[in-house]
Amino acid sequence: MPKRLNIIFYCIIVALTCNLIIGFNVHSAIEKETGQEKGYQTIRQFANVLKLIRKNYVDESKIDYQDLIYGAMQGMLTSLDRFSSFITPEEYGKMREETEGEFGGIGVVISMKDGVLTVVAPMDNTPGMKAGILAGDKIIKVNDKETADLTLDQAVNLIKGDLGTVVEITVFRPSTKETKTLTIERAIIEIATIKDTKIVEPEIGYIRITQFNEKSADSLGQELQKFKGKEIKALVLDLRNNPGGLLTSAVDVSSLFIPKRQLIVSTEGRTESRKQEYRSSSEDKYLDWPIAVLINEGSASAAEIVAGCLQDYGRALIVGEKSFGKGSVQSIIEVDDGSAVRLTTAKYYTPSRRVIHDNGIEPDFVVDISDEDAHKLALQRSRIAGSIDDQELKVEDIEDKQLSRAIEVLKGLTVMSKGREVDFAKILKSAELPTDDTLERNESEE
Repeated sequence: MPKRLNIIFYCIIVALTCNLIIGFNVHSAIEKETGQEKGYQTIRQFANVLKLIRKNYVDESKIDYQDLIYGAMQGMLTSLDRFSSFITPEEYGKMREETEGEFGGIGVVISMKDGVLTVVAPMDNTPGMKAGILAGDKIIKVNDKETADLTLDQAVNLIKGDLGTVVEITVFRPSTKETKTLTIERAIIEIATIKDTKIVEPEIGYIRITQFNEKSADSLGQELQKFKGKEIKALVLDLRNNPGGLLTSAVDVSSLFIPKRQLIVSTEGRTESRKQEYRSSSEDKYLDWPIAVLINEGSASAAEIVAGCLQDYGRALIVGEKSFGKGSVQSIIEVDDGSAVRLTTAKYYTPSRRVIHDNGIEPDFVVDISDEDAHKLALQRSRIAGSIDDQELKVEDIEDKQLSRAIEVLKGLTVMSKGREVDFAKILKSAELPTDDTLERNESEE
């Protein structure tokens, strides 16, 4: 009997051993298939390099484990794209505090472009605009600190500060190859999003949106209602130097001009949870007016969503210059030690599945203007809207060639529609529009 039990026990041991061997082989095969084994090897290599630095680097004050690991994570994230970054516990804590407190700024929206800190757009009636900062300027230094090795968050923190204090901003302007150092006093930045509503020509209304926030769509709807009582038949929507804002606001604004339940924009990432569609839902619609949307290189993010959507559906012709090309979604994910990771998790797609990110929106009618004229026009628009007092800053009036072209295009569309039903979407999608000569002939025939 004992002998028989020994044989059974031996068989069980053999069976378990075989199962372990088979299980190990299966697990190893899965690891090889998923790349986990390579990942473990790379982590071991990283640990070895860390040990080498700790043992051999000349400056002992720079080999603290936490500093080395934080530096490695920063490098890892910034190597992915210009918007991903690692946020230390101190930076993350300060970021959360500032959402509740009051701080001063210079009134420019900045981003990373081609690895360089770049001005997306200066805001109306702000110290940055008055100092002469333009969309596209490269910020190469803040005070005495070079920006080449800074993350976007670090640069923003340097530019912000106590009210009334000054900051030195050194910018490089690619179009003129000039480098300028500007001393700018920080101030509270308050932006009204809907500005300069007016009738620019008989039957053509004009509205400028400076940013997209919670109230933008409601405020725009109120202005459009006023236009209804003034026999407006076409609209210029000015999104120049609009750096964006809330995605939901861009969807709500687009919804005013697009039939219900139509796709406005979608986001897609690697995971199913990052896939989302945003559709038109507004009850008040303005579907009969042809629209010209003005954009430039300072139009970004939410502004590009609106322009791309209206362009895709043939609801608007886009006039001006190619937009900035900021069309990605960043998520901030907190880590156990109080630090955080800002990670690009999705990209925006227009209804026709154009990728906005790094591509921007191309105008249907390209109208380029010089940097000097762009600055004059920005100040001129602010003065007309009442943001800048004539006594405070003298502004030389110049022709707004981009607005003039938009008006010209809309005049052509309204002339074509006189006395008959017209499918504006079909006309807008057509490559052929009335020239100045055709416009004059049509007007004389009427």
